[in-house]
Amino acid sequence: MPDLRAASPPHTEPSWATESRDRGAIRRTNLGVVLRLLRDAGPRSRARVAADTGLPKPTVTSLVAELVALGLVREGPTRREGAVGRPGTLVHLDGHAVCGVGVEISTSYVQVLALALDGEPLHERRVTVPVGAAGPEAVLDLTAREIDACRTAVQQGGVRPVGITVAVPGVVDAATGTARYAPAIGWCDVAVTDGLRARLAAPPPRLALDNDAKLAALAEYALARGTDVHDMVCVTGERGIGAGVISAGRLLRGAGGFAGEVGHMPLDPERRPCACGRRGCWETMVGLDAILRLAADEGDALHDPAVELKDRFALLRTRAYDGDPRTRAAMARVADDLGLGVALLADVLNPRVVVLGGYFTHIGDLMIERVREVVHERVMAPNAGGCEVRLSTLGFAAAARGGAHLALGAVFDDPATM
Repeated sequence: MPDLRAASPPHTEPSWATESRDRGAIRRTNLGVVLRLLRDAGPRSRARVAADTGLPKPTVTSLVAELVALGLVREGPTRREGAVGRPGTLVHLDGHAVCGVGVEISTSYVQVLALALDGEPLHERRVTVPVGAAGPEAVLDLTAREIDACRTAVQQGGVRPVGITVAVPGVVDAATGTARYAPAIGWCDVAVTDGLRARLAAPPPRLALDNDAKLAALAEYALARGTDVHDMVCVTGERGIGAGVISAGRLLRGAGGFAGEVGHMPLDPERRPCACGRRGCWETMVGLDAILRLAADEGDALHDPAVELKDRFALLRTRAYDGDPRTRAAMARVADDLGLGVALLADVLNPRVVVLGGYFTHIGDLMIERVREVVHERVMAPNAGGCEVRLSTLGFAAAARGGAHLALGAVFDDPATM
């Protein structure tokens, strides 16, 4: 039998060290609670922050002081809370210390957008480029130059980027930063984040890759903060069609991260070939190529990739207003087919809102009423299950904006790391 008396006692951490670590973790958690409250509910006095979070007033005073020291909040104009008592100084998010950078590589452009912590755009630039024809190497060269220019611009203003999120249209491996399959731009197994790191002038902060529709949904949900909308589908219309799904306030990614590839639902009775290699996909009915094909023959200015998309949409709108029969028929056809797919999503997911983004924001007002009619006709639940169909107000900036929001997420999760 071993001599237990001779055995060395196991090393145990002093209780004061454990308690100190626990207090530190609780404090960091509470810093995030306060910062997220200000993001989601807007400026409020320290007394109101205490009431909303349930934290003691002295604790809130200390937390706010620490957030001010970190440059993440500021105290501004006063406001009286109730009919009596001294007016309280409001605590606001501060947009002058850190920002998130969102980048979208789309079929016809590269866009870079920097958002301050308070959601204010600090830098925005879009460069027209035929991404599929240019090839991954040239596009990554361009993207790196635009990211470098963005970082230089915001840093000259004293703002520090804390993260960069890149959006591409297709299936991504977020863990490795690889665009696994993006048929709309002709990319397969492109190491996006590694490629950008090798090209950037200085080592970047956190660099991530995600799907464009998912990031667009995050941007749309950020606009809905403070409302009763917590279940949303954001359908992004470009050459391809994708969706980001918000369920109970969280982005739905699926078991493998591939949720939202709605553009490839087999809905086309004519079984037209799709860029993905299959036939009959929904995006062949309602994607950008579809409406341009229906509205004009090849050789028309609507098909000229050298013309900015917004200018082509302006031409399409002019023709519709002038009563051009082909343009109006094209819009009517796409509206019917768009309503068909949205109704299917509403039946399966029962969202409170479906937001139509991307190119739909430019001409969707000419189709939205018909889309709503089709949704109400086809959804099984009464009154379309309470689903409202809206147009996005973000246009083609949604994915980059969502990327910037995602990059800022680490600040809201753990402000002390900033």
